[in-house]
This record gives sequence, C-alpha cells and structure tokens, in this order.
Amino acid sequence: MKLYLTIRNFLSRHLTPTRIFIFSFAAFILLGTFFLWLPFSASGDGLRFIDALFTAASAVCVTGLTVVDTGKDLSLAGQIITMVLFQIGGLGIITFSVILFTLMGKDISFKGREICQVTFLHTPRRDFFFIVKKVVLYSFVIESIGAVVLFWRFAQDFTTGAAFYRALYHAISAFNNAGFSLFSNSLMSYQTDTVMNIAVMTLIVLGGIGFIVQNEVLARLRGLEKRLSVHTKIVLITTFVLIMVGAICFYFMEMDNALRGAGVKTTLLSSLFQSITARTAGFNTVDIGILTNSTILILILLMFIGASPGSTGGGIKTTSFSLLLLLVVSRFKGSENVNVANRTIPQETIEKTISIVLAAIFFVCLITSVLLFFGGTDDTPAASRHKFVEYLFETVSAFATVGLSMGITDKLNDIQKIAITFMMFAGRVGPLTLAFALYSARKKGITYAEETVMVG
Repeated sequence: MKLYLTIRNFLSRHLTPTRIFIFSFAAFILLGTFFLWLPFSASGDGLRFIDALFTAASAVCVTGLTVVDTGKDLSLAGQIITMVLFQIGGLGIITFSVILFTLMGKDISFKGREICQVTFLHTPRRDFFFIVKKVVLYSFVIESIGAVVLFWRFAQDFTTGAAFYRALYHAISAFNNAGFSLFSNSLMSYQTDTVMNIAVMTLIVLGGIGFIVQNEVLARLRGLEKRLSVHTKIVLITTFVLIMVGAICFYFMEMDNALRGAGVKTTLLSSLFQSITARTAGFNTVDIGILTNSTILILILLMFIGASPGSTGGGIKTTSFSLLLLLVVSRFKGSENVNVANRTIPQETIEKTISIVLAAIFFVCLITSVLLFFGGTDDTPAASRHKFVEYLFETVSAFATVGLSMGITDKLNDIQKIAITFMMFAGRVGPLTLAFALYSARKKGITYAEETVMVG
C-alpha cells in the first residue's frame, strides 16, 4: 500500500498535462507499431520494425509519409489499423478517452480537462463536455457525408463493397488531413474529376480550420452567436488568402510545366487542390517530383504555415503566421501593441508565437542537416544540391504533418527514417510542447540590471 501511494504521488507530481499529452501519442504510436509489425498486417513477408514504426508514427501524427505502398504492401487488416490510427490520432487520444469515460459515467481528471481545453478552445469554457461531444459529432457527420459523396464516385469504378471501403478510408483520411491513400499515385488518377477534387478539398478544409471555428460559424449561421471571435476571424481570413495565393502561384508557375496541355477545368482544379493539400493534407493530383523550384518553394512555405489550431493539421498554424505578420506591421507603424478587429492581442500570445516559429525553424534545420549528413555523398555538387531540396521538402512535410514528398521517402535509410519519425512526432505535438515536457515547471529565473544591445 505504501509503495502504491509512493508511485501514485510520484506520477501525480511529475505527469503534467503536457507530459500526459506527449506520452499518450508516444504510447499509441508504439501500440500501432506492434500491430503493424505483426505478419497479418502485411500482404507479403511482413514489415520491418523500423518501417512499422515509421508507418504508425505517420498515421498517428496524421502525416501521410509512407515507406510502403498502403494499398499493396499492407493487408486489409493493416489498412484498417492505419485508418484507426489516423482517426484517433487526428482527433486526439485524450478526446476519445474523455468521451469513453463520460459514457461510462466516470469523472474526468483536472489534467484531462486541461489538455482538451488547450487542444480545442482558445478560451476556457464551462460547457467543456458539450464542446468535446460536438467535436466527435461534427467529425463523424462530416466524414459520413464525405464518404457518401466519394462512394457515389468510386461506385463508377469499383464493386459496391470496394467502393464503400475506399470511400470511407479516403473520407476519414482527408478530414483528418492524414493524406493516406489506397492508390499508389495518391489521387493523380482523378486529376480531372470534379466530384473527387471538390469532395476531398472540402473535407481537408473543414478538418483544417479547427473545431472551435466550425462550432462558432455554425452557431453564427443559426443566430446563436452575435459575433465571431477574433480567433475565428483570423483563421477564416488567413485560410482563404493562403488558398487563393497558393492556387494563383501554382497556376502561373506550372502552366508551362506540370499543367502543360491540360484543359481550363483541370488546370484550375489542380492549382486549387495543390494549394489546399499543401497545408497539411498530403494528397496530390500532380507529380510533386516534376514541379519547378519556384513552386517547390511556395509549397514549402504553405506546408510550414500549415492548418489552424484545434484542428487535425500541423505546421506553425495560420494564427501564428498572421500574428507574426501583424507584429511586423505594428512595429513598422511604431505601435507597441498588436491590434486586430478592435482587439489587442496579449503580449504573452505574441511571445509564444515568436517562440513557436523559431522552434519550428530550429527543428527543420536540425533534421534537414541529419538527413544530409547520413544521406551519403553524390558525385557532383549539382546532384547534392538537388538532394538538399528534396530533404528540406521532406523535413518540412514531416514537421507540418503534410505527407507530400518529392519521391524520396521510400529511399531513406534507417537513420533517416528515425529522424523523420521524430520530426513527425514533434510536429504533431508541437515543438514547444515537446520542450516544456522536459521540465516540471517553468521558472521566471533571476533578473539582473538591464543593458541594451544593437539589433536589426
């Protein structure tokens, strides 16, 4: 009994909400690795442990990078395992735990409440359980509608059972911004298909804007809310602008390359699709490996920004990007405050935004360097520079949990796979969250006499 109390006190003291959040994802990845490693999960001789770990991490972190062909190398059981992994990984392990405990009539711990509050809400609310239930309800309703639309399209190419399975798999994958596909070339075979493009793009956007934004917009449309929060306004405006700018850039940069000879409808659909999917979804309707350098740069920027807070996507988030731009504009104007929509953003939020961006840049530089160092040598500097672009693209894709690749994922060696696996994990839980998990508490520290330095 004494030993039990000692262990309980130790865990209560050291298992902060941040660490519980980190450990839940890590444990689920290991569980998924174990099941994918078993022989029944593969269609051939089974997956190597490192490949099972990579696949599980990619699924739980809703990334979509794969070292195996999901539709060919995994059995039906293995494919269903990945679907369960990115469904639970997208909405969050703690979310499903809260729903499960609620259905069982058990109370949720304060730490569990705090994790869910931070995950889905920008401001703590009393109707916490109601919001969490809505998160799950919205997800299943949207995924179901998406599956029905996709089923109608797939039914034209497959038998009823095969069409239903493919529709369900891709609907869940798209809404959770996972990017997993049962087709070897992702959705390139449906590049000209209007229904497929619009359905998948809609699912990606709805999954990427965040659940609190969905809730506020629906409440506003029903007349239950008088105004949208600043958070929702920033998310909606930034998302729209990024999609339009990305699509326009892709169109003009690829009109004489990847889109050469394509009709007007296909050109517009492809441009819009790649702009949307680059923000953490991972599907593609064109070959990423043949895109121009300027387009690759645009996609890297879009991937780095990513989706919105409280969503299934990754990246530094649309709000962080917008606040950083607003900070620069306010400094140019000589203002100390960051104001938007007649509201002033707290200084603590601005400081956190800067920390997130700097931490993200550090992680991207670090993992890219690891990939280059362990990637071997090339015969010519030109080939080496090309590999640098591929590794940088792969690293940003992993960090932002996107899943787009220039075609080098299955060519990575084991050390590189471990590095990308770590990057996917860090990108999903957040670099700052990962850093804070190493400390029991943040301390203010010693304050000395101030002295200025030259900057800029």
